[in-house]
Amino acid sequence: MRIIVTGAAGRLGGWLLQVLKKRGHDVTGLDVVKAERVYQVDITDYDAAHKFVYANRPEVVIHPAAWTDVDGCARDPEQAIIVNGFGAQHMALAAAAVNAAVLYVSSNEVFDGTSTRPYYEYDITHPVNPYGYSKWVGERAVMSLNPRHYIVRTAWLFAHGGKNFIQAVLSAAQAGKPLRVVTNEVANPTYNDDLADAIAALIETGRFGLYHFVNEGACSRIQFARYFLDRAGFADTPITPITTQEWPRASTPPTYAALCNLAGRHIGITLRPWQEAVEAFLAKEGLLK
Repeated sequence: MRIIVTGAAGRLGGWLLQVLKKRGHDVTGLDVVKAERVYQVDITDYDAAHKFVYANRPEVVIHPAAWTDVDGCARDPEQAIIVNGFGAQHMALAAAAVNAAVLYVSSNEVFDGTSTRPYYEYDITHPVNPYGYSKWVGERAVMSLNPRHYIVRTAWLFAHGGKNFIQAVLSAAQAGKPLRVVTNEVANPTYNDDLADAIAALIETGRFGLYHFVNEGACSRIQFARYFLDRAGFADTPITPITTQEWPRASTPPTYAALCNLAGRHIGITLRPWQEAVEAFLAKEGLLK
């Protein structure tokens, strides 16, 4: 298939380019920043986005590009909507204009965190922070403007070469800094490479709809940190448990936002347990002890 991937200079978009090419697809990447073998296009510019999609005539547009600075979104909620909401609107409309499908990568933060079980795909959304709201706006735009759509929600993404929770905690442990990690925030740690594989498999099915793609199982932030610290050789490094109230930040995350991959499992697409994914990540980084 001819495929356009947005955010192609980022971790997920960049890895999707590689995965899709290996699977035999004709892939073109775009991003707002300059990068090697990636076209520079601003998705918040409707005319530019439409012109690029029309010129390339894809069969599928995969749209992971987003402003993922959750605290930044809280400080500038209108900009969050422009990037994450209207940007998705532009890509959905451009794809529809050339009869292409669109896949939008969304977040577990479209939920409010009050559930007592993992959220299913069609549970009622109720975002509690500007980032989650902006992703919800993007979901609504894609669903209403392009009937040939996939919505893929994910959570707690960790990738090679980027800034994420694993790298931040390990860097602090290596520097001998005290570690304080929250106990009452729960979700699904998800490996960037596994998510890309699942997305590639999904677009090849043609089964449009709403999906939760996360590594299997859920845990708290402190359980997550304890697991990868132990396997990276820091079993003796203590962690001080704290609550989200003791970790002040601009954005308030949903406390329980675990996702259940029911729809994906129904069509044969699953991701391995998060513990196995963490070990694969650490091994590739040369950190697994």
